Amino acid sequence: MSRSAGGEDRLKITEIFYSLQGESRTVGLPTVFIRLTGCPLRCTWCDTEYAFHGGEWMDFDAILARVAEYPTPHVTVTGGEPLAQRRCLVLLRRLCEAGYQVSLETSGALDVSEVDERVVKVMDLKPPGSGEHDRNHWENLQSLNPRDQVKFVVADRGDYDWSVDQMGRHDLAKHCEVLFSPVQGRLAPSQLADWILADRLPVRFQLQLHKLLWGDQPGK
Repeated sequence: MSRSAGGEDRLKITEIFYSLQGESRTVGLPTVFIRLTGCPLRCTWCDTEYAFHGGEWMDFDAILARVAEYPTPHVTVTGGEPLAQRRCLVLLRRLCEAGYQVSLETSGALDVSEVDERVVKVMDLKPPGSGEHDRNHWENLQSLNPRDQVKFVVADRGDYDWSVDQMGRHDLAKHCEVLFSPVQGRLAPSQLADWILADRLPVRFQLQLHKLLWGDQPGK
């Protein structure tokens, strides 16, 4: 790990690790995860609080060298909230230029309009149960394309009804893929699945594969 003289080509990194993608369209595929440090939100169900603080500075060349150690074209940039570090946009571009298939996991609270168009955006819309639903940056919906994905993490029936309402209000299923996930320990997966089927929603139900395999271990 290294520091640059000007500090313009580095990011604070919590961890870089190789695992199976646990969510989204590429679930199950071997993926390198780059977890950036820091997040301006405090969702009630957050499972990566260890990424709020700490981390180590790495320059872009060192990050790409670490990624290249692993035999996969799939790279996910996550957090925390990766866009809280402005130079994340540069890292995303450089990963694309290096030939990787790149996805960005983002809270939906920060502007995504400048994210490289080659990057697949996996963007949350925060329901009321998150405690952060007033932070949704609704203008982001205008920057989504059919390759992107909007994720609703649902804690209860109120969150579910809110999410269904937002889907209809913004016609989301016609613009991108929509993902519904239950909050672990707060909503039974079978209950959410039953609601989706009863309402015939055009969404992808998903569980967090990595948690089923490894629990809450960091770096998995």
